[in-house]
Amino acid sequence: MKQHSTFIFQMISLGLFIALLAVFLFPEKFAPRPPGPASANDATAAGHAPFSYASAVRAASPAVVNIHIAKQVVREKHPLQNDPLFQPFADDPFLAPEIQNQTSLGSGVIMSSRGYILTNNHVITNAQQIKVLLADGRHFEARVIGADPETDLAVLKIDASDLPGLVFANSVTIEVGDIVLAIGNPFGIGQTVTQGIISATGRHELGLTTFENFIQTDAAINPGSSGGALINARGELVGINTAIFSQSSGSQGIGFAIPVNLASDVMSQIIKHGQVIRGWLGIEAAALTPELARENGLQPGDGILITAVTEGSPAALAGFKRGDILLRVDDRAIRNPAHALTLIANSKPGTLLTLSGLRDGIPIRATAKVSLRPIKPKP
Repeated sequence: MKQHSTFIFQMISLGLFIALLAVFLFPEKFAPRPPGPASANDATAAGHAPFSYASAVRAASPAVVNIHIAKQVVREKHPLQNDPLFQPFADDPFLAPEIQNQTSLGSGVIMSSRGYILTNNHVITNAQQIKVLLADGRHFEARVIGADPETDLAVLKIDASDLPGLVFANSVTIEVGDIVLAIGNPFGIGQTVTQGIISATGRHELGLTTFENFIQTDAAINPGSSGGALINARGELVGINTAIFSQSSGSQGIGFAIPVNLASDVMSQIIKHGQVIRGWLGIEAAALTPELARENGLQPGDGILITAVTEGSPAALAGFKRGDILLRVDDRAIRNPAHALTLIANSKPGTLLTLSGLRDGIPIRATAKVSLRPIKPKP
């Protein structure tokens, strides 16, 4: 028994010696290996962003189209053409205005298999001819179904079949930091994809449109990309690219897109009604200054100052005047002019709204019947 134990011990010792010798002579064979790169599927399953967004682009890019616009522009031959002193010479052929043909480019998104395409209103304004080029090479004449300058959206229609589809995201659930991709036709060079993140949500008071609720992104958006798609890492439509903030006419990492929820609602109303149905009371307003708020025992953000009331409007008929402070609409506190505009616009024409406020520090309260918001003329 003792001899057997000694033999086992000798074998173990010999094995350890051989192992140590092997490690010493061939250290690279036994060094720990760094983990290999994870696949996109592994990363996605683990809850992380994939290393490639090719699948998202493949899913969304066929639904993004190039838009070619042809229009006629009247150019005066002389800078004083409209000066009264030149009127006696108005019939002179050398001074007559010249009509020039002009072309421009933009992008659009196929929103329906029935051929409806969403783009920006500024892309198609005053267009005499609109051509749409699909990613598969097909091209079609497009007609304008309707436009909404107050959100800078327009709906086009092409007569085509076998159109690619696109899944809509819920733009309410997006968050700052989410990966997004912008797809469009910058500078007319062809369909291009750029990548970034959502930099901010709910951007307003930018002076771009009347109704503003923009998604801000640092994904590069350049001239020609207007009307293109902003998608998430799954290839779902998040928004319609609309504008950039730039001092050089090129991308500087601050771009804006209209959320898909808003864009889809505008499109549906244009198709159904020919316009977007919004409520209107006929007031213009500004934010309270700290001094005015203090004089009325309020805090900045407690209400808005009515700066103008349209004659014969619902607000005028309810007795509101310039200089009144509006505090609440149907018991909902007003934070700023944009908030009031949205609350009123979202009210159906014919709805009765209770308006509460102050006039010279004295509480006022009245009921106004909402009217249909007049269509803003095209620029």
